[in-house]
Amino acid sequence: MIIQDPEFGKITVRRSPRSSQIRIRVAPDGTLRASLPLYAPVFLVKRLLKTSRDELRTMLSQAQVTENYYDGQQVGKSHSLIVTRSASTTVKVSRRAQRIIIALPHTKNLDDSDVVRAVRDGVIAALRLEAKSYLPKRLSFLSDKLGLEYEKVRFSHASGRWGSCSSTGTISLNIALMKLPFELIDYVIIHELSHTQHMNHSQAFWDLVGKADPEYRTHRRALKQENPSI
Repeated sequence: MIIQDPEFGKITVRRSPRSSQIRIRVAPDGTLRASLPLYAPVFLVKRLLKTSRDELRTMLSQAQVTENYYDGQQVGKSHSLIVTRSASTTVKVSRRAQRIIIALPHTKNLDDSDVVRAVRDGVIAALRLEAKSYLPKRLSFLSDKLGLEYEKVRFSHASGRWGSCSSTGTISLNIALMKLPFELIDYVIIHELSHTQHMNHSQAFWDLVGKADPEYRTHRRALKQENPSI
């Protein structure tokens, strides 16, 4: 069976006679999978999700596809990576204005696992900063323009989804949206706002999306070529 989580999206739940306890792991496609004993109630999976969010975010983060970072790389809409060499024995990442500065020891390379983790933390911080500056304003603008109300907005990055909308009207947006062209950001926001009226992908849902974004089919295809991982 499938359950939906506001942050983590689709979670596949499987019962197994070999399971003695509930376990949640990351599947090859980046989604979460839960296994539980044959007669255990499903609400226990939801309880585990609620109490283990930090651990699950860490699991998802570690399972993400590794980015190939390089000097001068653009990050989001306004940041860039600057690589310098350092006499230190440890990598140091700092942010100055719109520059993410990587002080790289002479014994290290950008593709070393510890360097990748440090740089990724800096990239996440920069994207989160951009997301919090841009996305709430754009969401509010499109909400007012389309007459589609939402309750609140939250941000995530440990998810294989660009966005989601809960039944209570909370819209979650992945900070990785800041990697996308502006028209695709708008498409994702319109998609989630439309879920405030239709919590499904019925024809009525797509009609509402199409009314707000006549090019949504093109944008939908383009979005499938992008990766929400950071």
